[in-house]
Parts: sequence; structure tokens; C-alpha cells
Amino acid sequence: MEWDKIKYIVLIFATLIGAFILSTILRKLLNLFIHRNAKHWHTDPTNFSFLKNSVSFIVYTIAVVYIFLNVPYLEKLSSAIFAGAGITAMIIGFASQKALSNIISGIFILMFKPFRVNDTIELNSETKGRVEEVTLRHTVIKDYENRRIIIPNGVISEATITNSSITDEKIRKFLDIGISYDSNIDKAMAIIREEAENHPFLIDIRTDEEIKAEIPKVVTRLISLGDFSVNIRGYIWAMGNDNAFVMKCDLLKSVKERFDKEGIEIPFPYHTLVYKKDLENEKIPEN
Repeated sequence: MEWDKIKYIVLIFATLIGAFILSTILRKLLNLFIHRNAKHWHTDPTNFSFLKNSVSFIVYTIAVVYIFLNVPYLEKLSSAIFAGAGITAMIIGFASQKALSNIISGIFILMFKPFRVNDTIELNSETKGRVEEVTLRHTVIKDYENRRIIIPNGVISEATITNSSITDEKIRKFLDIGISYDSNIDKAMAIIREEAENHPFLIDIRTDEEIKAEIPKVVTRLISLGDFSVNIRGYIWAMGNDNAFVMKCDLLKSVKERFDKEGIEIPFPYHTLVYKKDLENEKIPEN
């Protein structure tokens, strides 16, 4: 009898260890397969990533079922579990609502693809970064500070998603710069256009008809007359969100330097301070 108990304990531990080893090997093999073949087959890696992260769940589920079927001492426990299946299911259902919601949301992400692995997305105009992984429960986003943000799939399914990579990776940025009312508007527009057209990240999105019509690569417009400045906007295009951000930062610097050389003033607001005691000392003119 004691030998049988030892034998079944060894079986349980061996099964769990085997499940762990098998799960690890399968995940590594699938990960290697994804990196080698996703681009070659022009296939969305999100599909394989989701499958990779489902392996552990499937393997451990099979291991547990195998243990219950092959260890007689667990028969009473399994009978009790099945006898109280209704109550157990109710308890588990309430306890795992969010977990099931995340799993179902993960399946919907896989099916409808609002984003894919390596897409740059922004959630509710707050969290922004590149999608690294989509699992059964959550999605991992790498932000621009190199941190990993782990968001439950149920939360993502209810969020407003801005995807900078889906369908078309071209990004248009607005280069808004204000100049003083005394500055030459045409000259300022020409400087913005020249600096933008010389940037290596700028892409030309003009059609053949627009090129024939000699429409410039970078369109500049006067968008408003502010309280302190004349506001000019340059429309600049780049391939991908990261390139667009870098290009805008570079142009803000180079345009400012050109404005300084060319005598174009970038104004700052002036404030006039009036002290109350000065008002009290003012004499009211007699009629």
C-alpha cells in the first residue's frame, strides 16, 4: 500500500514536471518558428503569438486530466467535484468573470485585429507604445521609456485605440510655428518648406498631377492670427510614427536657427502689470 502511494506521488510529480518541460520546449520552438517564418510568409505574427501563449494552458490542462484519470486516490475527490459541479461552476463563474472576459477579448483581438504585434498604438490618448505580445489574458505594450505596460485584454476591448501602423504607415505631422506680426510671412513659409524638404525622413506623397502642377512637397499655410503671433503650419509626412516624431523635433530646431539668421522673430507674450495703488493715486479729471 505504501509503495502504491509513493508510486502515485511520483506519477503526479513526474507528470507536472513533464508538463513544465514540454510547455517550455513548445513555447521556445513556436517562438523560433514565429521569428523565422512570419515575415517570409507575410503572415500576421499576432496569430502565432496568441497560439504560443496558449500552449502552457493546454499542456497543463491535459496533465491535470491525466493525473485524475490515473491516480485512484483522486477518484473520491473527482466524484465530489462532479457531484457539486453546479455549485462549483457557479462559484468559479463568479470568481473568473474578469479572467474569462480577458480570454474572450483576446480571441476577439485575434479575430478582428484592431492591432497586431509590432504596431504602434495609443489607448484613450494616454498610453502609447509598440505592441510586443498578445496573450490569452493581456497585451504587452513597450512604451517610449522602454517600460512594459501590461494591459488586460478586457480593458483594451473597451478602449479607444489609435493605430499608427494599420493599413498605412505614413504619418502626417503638423509643424506649427508662430512669428511676430512684423516678420515677413512669405519668407517664414519658405524657410519652413526648405528645411522640411531637406530632412531625410520626409516622404513625397504628391500624385503625378500635383507634381505637374508644381505643388510643393511641403504645404505651408497661415492658420490663425493670434494675440501675439501669426501662426503658420507646415504639413510634413514621414514613414512611421517614430520617424515622424524625430523629424518634427529636428525641424523645430533647424527652423528656429534659420529664423534667427534670417531675422524672423518668434514672439513671446507681453504682459502689462497695473498696481492697485497707482489707480488709487490717479486723479479724476474735473469737468
